[in-house]
Amino acid sequence: MKQWYVAQVYAGYEEAVKTDLEKQIKKKELEEDFGQILVPSAKMKSFFQAQESTDEQLFPGYVLVEMEARPETIRLVTSSLRVLRFLGGKDPIPLRKKEIDRIVSQMKGELVVSTDKAEFAEGQEVDIEKGPFAGFVGIIDKVDQESEKLTVMVSIFGRMTPVELGFNQVKR
Repeated sequence: MKQWYVAQVYAGYEEAVKTDLEKQIKKKELEEDFGQILVPSAKMKSFFQAQESTDEQLFPGYVLVEMEARPETIRLVTSSLRVLRFLGGKDPIPLRKKEIDRIVSQMKGELVVSTDKAEFAEGQEVDIEKGPFAGFVGIIDKVDQESEKLTVMVSIFGRMTPVELGFNQVKR
């Protein structure tokens, strides 16, 4: 049964590895043992509207290979130029169905890939670096992404007091 495996390759050579693997599979007539070979990439919207969305790799340095894991198929992939190894080493570990479905949906644009990540989460402990409460440690109570403000609970004279701070005033 064919399953998806992750091959680690030299960064920047993902497409070359894909092309080389496809040639080797045809040459050795192992088409029945292999399925698709994917270089996971997705359209990323740029921050500025003037620029067009670019096709960026989701996992630089990795290629997904659908194959039946047998000694000759594993050898074919690992002996290919610019392939370092399979994730899992000598006994490659297949991806779960849920993982590959998520990657494919990202590639199709069904699942949004955000370039910026939420830096702060409720309940997270932060160090206050700027302002009148510099040096205090607090726990995030509320996060307002739009105005880039946090409500942080700080212990002042033994009582938890809410303090509103900007993202630039605290450090995770």
